Amino acid sequence: MNKVGVVIIGRNEGDRLKRCLDSIHESSARIVYVDSGSVDGSVELARSRGADIIELDLSLPFTAARARNAGFQHLTEKEPEVDFVQFVDGDCEVVGGWLTQSAEYLTQHSDVAVVCGRRRERYPNISIYNMLCDIEWNTPIGEAKACGGDALIRINALQQVSGFNPEMIAGEEPEMCVRIRQQGWKVWRLDAEMTLHDANITRFGQWWKRNVRGGYAYALGADMHGASPERHWVRETNRIQLWGLYIPLIVLFASMINTIFLIGLVVYPLQVVRIALVNRQTVNANWIYALFVTLGKFPQMLGQIKYFLQRLRSKKIQIIEYK
Repeated sequence: MNKVGVVIIGRNEGDRLKRCLDSIHESSARIVYVDSGSVDGSVELARSRGADIIELDLSLPFTAARARNAGFQHLTEKEPEVDFVQFVDGDCEVVGGWLTQSAEYLTQHSDVAVVCGRRRERYPNISIYNMLCDIEWNTPIGEAKACGGDALIRINALQQVSGFNPEMIAGEEPEMCVRIRQQGWKVWRLDAEMTLHDANITRFGQWWKRNVRGGYAYALGADMHGASPERHWVRETNRIQLWGLYIPLIVLFASMINTIFLIGLVVYPLQVVRIALVNRQTVNANWIYALFVTLGKFPQMLGQIKYFLQRLRSKKIQIIEYK
């Protein structure tokens, strides 16, 4: 474990941060905690667990990418012999054995720069929104294009691409992975438990804002790396525009000619049926997932509009928070 350092980012995570710190404490890895203006005693808690503390200057625009970069820089300055850095969000708990298993994998596979595993929701049954997150985290095993906020990364590879893009308010991990892969590295997802995440999404409004942020991230990612051969998030962006904007507009204008064209809206329930039939969860989860994936295109389209307006005005948008 002397090869591994850990960077945790958080703000007002409370007991979730305690679980996060305790899950790493026994590994003997050096822990850097980056705080973004907590008022719940998070800094004192992390210090009591032996973590190095960085408190971000909030007079500058905050992003998770900026926080991760600050923690990463501190780690490499204090522990120059460390080879790998585990990034983890403060609302997550690292599963026992993950740091050892993932570090061994990177040691044995010199062409892999980023390794991640299965992130699960701690309380998937508390709300349908938590359940949706748990399904979302379950991505395919093997070589991947991107990781999420929790991942073990080879330090020299991350330095090679100058870390995360601090200007991005969302989608910074996949964007970083694009640049990592462009340097010839691979991203890999192991068939292993990695972290327990506590989304704590209990209201529709939280789910809606999370999807607004997602739509913003898709548009930004496609704008940055949408050219061939990468085509980063171009397909996702186009699908959001199709279902969240073009189809409603076409039906609306057609119905002005004849209201019978409102029947075109039947494509939405048909889309729900199609997704539900191909998904591989329980029957109940399949229908809930299908409904919210289809409905989610509308807040995601609002997120894209936010991004394009921001770019048009050359104005930076503040982070979109849902908790």
